[in-house]
Amino acid sequence: MNLHGRILVRTLSTKAITMKEFLTALAKKADADYCEIRLEDSMQTSLAYLGEDLENVQESHMYGGNVRVVVDGCWGFVTFNNVDEIERRMREAVTNARAAARHAKDRSVLAQVQPVEATVKLNVRTDPRKVSLDDKIALFGGYNQILLRHPGVTSTNLRYFDKYSRIYFANSEGTWLDREAIDMGMGASAISRKDGTTARGSASQGGRADFDIFRGMEAEMHEAAKTAVEGASASVIEGGNYTVVCDPNLAGVFVHEAFGHLSEGDNVADDPRMQEVLKLGRKFGDGYLNIYDTGLDEGLRGYLAYDDEGVKTEKTWLIREGELVGRLHSRETAGRMGEKPTGNARAISYKFPPIPRMRNTCIGNGPHGSFDDLIKDVKLGVYAIDSAGGQTNGELFTFTAGEAFMIRNGKLAERVRDVTLGGNVFDTLRNITGVAGDYNVHDSAGGCGKGGQMPLPVSHGSPHIKIKDVVIGGR
Repeated sequence: MNLHGRILVRTLSTKAITMKEFLTALAKKADADYCEIRLEDSMQTSLAYLGEDLENVQESHMYGGNVRVVVDGCWGFVTFNNVDEIERRMREAVTNARAAARHAKDRSVLAQVQPVEATVKLNVRTDPRKVSLDDKIALFGGYNQILLRHPGVTSTNLRYFDKYSRIYFANSEGTWLDREAIDMGMGASAISRKDGTTARGSASQGGRADFDIFRGMEAEMHEAAKTAVEGASASVIEGGNYTVVCDPNLAGVFVHEAFGHLSEGDNVADDPRMQEVLKLGRKFGDGYLNIYDTGLDEGLRGYLAYDDEGVKTEKTWLIREGELVGRLHSRETAGRMGEKPTGNARAISYKFPPIPRMRNTCIGNGPHGSFDDLIKDVKLGVYAIDSAGGQTNGELFTFTAGEAFMIRNGKLAERVRDVTLGGNVFDTLRNITGVAGDYNVHDSAGGCGKGGQMPLPVSHGSPHIKIKDVVIGGR
């Protein structure tokens, strides 16, 4: 039985009340300066192939909730799995917050927002819940076979999931939200080994609006297999400094990982050095560089009508015409920094409190034409495509391209492998010398990790970009 049904049954002996009435009354009843209650009911289907084997098929149903309160500027947070426990858990959260307040030096201040009441219904074309498990196994198993049958492919890995969620949220200020959401993703990899060298090719897709985006991906599977096989035979790039042209996917990963995380309010509010480095108004690039994070792109995995604090999301400019103009906030980080909430407070599930997280993080279109326009004057450079992983440490980053080609005298040349890009994000932003006008957004089966909350659904987008003086590791 879902959570809504549980509440109505529980109250039939007195009078039937709605979920809204029940949670709103409880939140206002809390002996705290602020209280919020979240209830979540979700169902997920997932499957995974490893080589020939259908390794895992799973259908799960999860429900539960949390209470979060503020007392004297300190938080209390308690989770539960039974709606009959809410009042008791609320008292526990208040007790915990009071205990913290007796010893705290730093205290939270929540930025003020207008209370909202809203219902967010599904807007889907093909609902994955209406596609049978057998049909899903046939579709994705067929893709796995395409990869396996390609000459030179030695192994494969394919994973798919879809998740339906209904989330109820009420706070003591009068906000009430009833939100439904679908999230879907698929990632497939072909692996090839030759003479001790291993290479991978991948294809991925994701979204919130239409299961049919996963159909008709045969060409992408063939291309992934080809990339793996050719990559195993490619030469290792010679290390050095290069002009690099990044495809929209790798550029999007770069802006998310290297710059987006630095823009999250808690990463700035907790670090005096980063407050100085990321001072609003500082110049970080030429006038054609524009970076933003948005929750408004319906259908993408980063779409979010309201965040997990009940704040309406928006398009938040981070860099505009080369100048730092904003960052990504929860109500707490906005209050601490004297700025406005941006609708970026997100939690992976009811088991965690919301923290500042990205949605769809993008580099906007620029004035430098097409991909061909970016490479035509490059004597010696690298075209880096997709991402095969990487890491960041403050403003330092390293990323490995999923595949790469040399650029010679303005033309694409031979395939190369082991292309790892590294540097300082702020120097790299200043070294962007070209931004094309071919913006493309990417959705995949992956997600963002932070604070033990992984994988959070996000998106990233960009046109092709050109960067000078990039350090690339190699032989």
